[in-house]
Amino acid sequence: MTDNQTIEVGSADGYVWMRVSGKGSFAKTPGLKSYAEKCLEDGQNRFVVDLEECSMMDSTFMGTLAGLAMRVAKTTGGCLQVAGASERNRQSLEDLGLDALIDIEPQEAEWRDHLDEIRGKLEPLVERGDAADASHILKAHQELCDAHSANLAKFATVLDVLEQQTHEG
Repeated sequence: MTDNQTIEVGSADGYVWMRVSGKGSFAKTPGLKSYAEKCLEDGQNRFVVDLEECSMMDSTFMGTLAGLAMRVAKTTGGCLQVAGASERNRQSLEDLGLDALIDIEPQEAEWRDHLDEIRGKLEPLVERGDAADASHILKAHQELCDAHSANLAKFATVLDVLEQQTHEG
């Protein structure tokens, strides 16, 4: 696994693919979120986040996934699936209750039999210069709390600090 943070994107089997390499961190969430929102605007509502090369995920990254999962769940036939999750990444998602929103390693997924082919066709995500500011990080953490109420206790201090920063800035 690499520490360089990259995201590759594409589509296969009616799914939008987003492959994360290196750390799934706050630094990559603005580009990931913008790409997913554009896909949703275009009528696409089935997503796969490929974590095979993802060494770890921070809370902002997982909050961004939670927000996406909640949005696609409101669409007819929409879903967010995860491929290639390591035990560590699976545990991180489960610890925050996101396994209730995200289908982790679905056994019946159409794409399971040709992962290497799909991964070989993905292209680097071309990102605008958006940076993860306090309001973006706050929104991701609020989405974690909306996704699973037990997360409020885990992130109460973080939310307080970020709310203060966004009001000061």
